[in-house]
Amino acid sequence: MTSDTQLLDDPATGDALADSTSDASLQRSIARSAQIEADLEVHPERYRMLTGDRPTGHLHLGHYFGSLRNRVALQDKGVDTFVLIADYQVITDRDEVASIQERVFSLLADYLAVGLDPARTTVFTHSSIPALNQLMLPFLSLVTDSELRRNPTVKAEQEATGGRPMSGLMLTYPVHQAADILFCKANVVPVGKDQLPHLEQTRVVARRFDERYGRAGDRSVPVFPAPDALLSEAPNLLGTDGTKMSKSRGNTIELRMSANDTAKVLKKAVTDSDRHITYDPAARPEVSNLVQLAALTTGRDPLVIAEEIGDGGSGALKKLVTEAVNEHFAPIRARRAELEADQAHLRSVLADGNARATEIAEATLAEVREAMQMVYG
Repeated sequence: MTSDTQLLDDPATGDALADSTSDASLQRSIARSAQIEADLEVHPERYRMLTGDRPTGHLHLGHYFGSLRNRVALQDKGVDTFVLIADYQVITDRDEVASIQERVFSLLADYLAVGLDPARTTVFTHSSIPALNQLMLPFLSLVTDSELRRNPTVKAEQEATGGRPMSGLMLTYPVHQAADILFCKANVVPVGKDQLPHLEQTRVVARRFDERYGRAGDRSVPVFPAPDALLSEAPNLLGTDGTKMSKSRGNTIELRMSANDTAKVLKKAVTDSDRHITYDPAARPEVSNLVQLAALTTGRDPLVIAEEIGDGGSGALKKLVTEAVNEHFAPIRARRAELEADQAHLRSVLADGNARATEIAEATLAEVREAMQMVYG
């Protein structure tokens, strides 16, 4: 059995986050993701997927095309789907919490409106699952301060604040994320390539727990599976101002917007001075972004759309995009309005999801206590 100090400093584990960004590691992750994608078509019952969102604002088209529709597709294939509304993660870097409850139910309305089915998908909130959060204590004993500070999210936060002391919750964010994934023993997590270091931290925690404690009576059987990345090639949608689409920038088209509000936002979208419309993301990112949005909402080729508009200019392009977006999202928005009007139903769905997540988290915590020989009665 490896000693505690050796375990934490072991090059095979201590350098895992750095290695996760290497070309060789990336290629392994891509190959493994492709294998999983193929197997999902045949054996979806083998997989449990976890993903989620922080309730810091309202969901927008970037979320929909980047992740929401993929979650629904995985659910519909038969994958056991868990979606976390990470309300505790809001307070890692924010002081104001007055709007969290409203945003939690806004997220839930979005989830149900786009097609997530509470009978097949477990939607839950961090703060409602005590056993999940209790896993952080043993997990924190498995990582070092320096490892946490090397995590991309923690590093970005530290750089953004100019060295101002960060909260303990922000510093331990990667471990909280590991608890989110491991409490339900999710074995696939949809991520982009830039998020692989985050998932590798979870894999390190899972591996170290089993190396240190194992499963009571049979150390050959791990307590936690090492989750794999399900790499997604999400479309790179820009905001209406031509910069990265972000809730904080106010450049998004929210799922909850009315058709009129959508038209107003798109009317102000940035384009360029060339009247002839082409699809060239590198040379004409703003125009191409609108063409791509029309393509995504109609299922057509962006090159064909651009060619059809031709000399119609940005006015014709914006008109087409507005009509396409509003037509595509009309049934989703209608369903969402019904859901928002029935708060009792939303609360019932969340209560059921929290109850299922709690049952699973308590069973996992019981296994952890047994493995750590901390069962006293």
